[in-house]
Amino acid sequence: MLEQESFWENNSFAIITDKTKPAMKLTIDELVRRGKRVYVVDLSNSPDNEMMLCISDLPSYVDCAIIGLKKENTENAIAELNKKGIKKCWIHWRTETDMARQKCRELQMQCIFGKCPMMYLSHGLNIHTMHGSLVKLLGKY
Repeated sequence: MLEQESFWENNSFAIITDKTKPAMKLTIDELVRRGKRVYVVDLSNSPDNEMMLCISDLPSYVDCAIIGLKKENTENAIAELNKKGIKKCWIHWRTETDMARQKCRELQMQCIFGKCPMMYLSHGLNIHTMHGSLVKLLGKY
């Protein structure tokens, strides 16, 4: 099993979003559908009422995190997640930076970069599963 596939075997997930990545809402919905414990931190300028507003508000027993933020905010999120004891994260594709990668190495965090989470989490026929099929065909899954 690939690291991207085994990531979803965890029981609890922190979703860190600023609402700039529509796939984050789909990720939340699919994890809830699968019966996972999901904690959403909304760092946008217009957070939803039921969402947490700070990474520091997360419980200490969360297994891993999915980060879907603008590039310039990713590194700070990694540091805050590490403070909460979260050692596994997935940074939404095209939002990782060299600084974020370096921060993960410094903090000894296991991190998935350069892949869309929904490509590995989605099911049925949709843009995400088609993307996954195309990537498999090209040998880059």
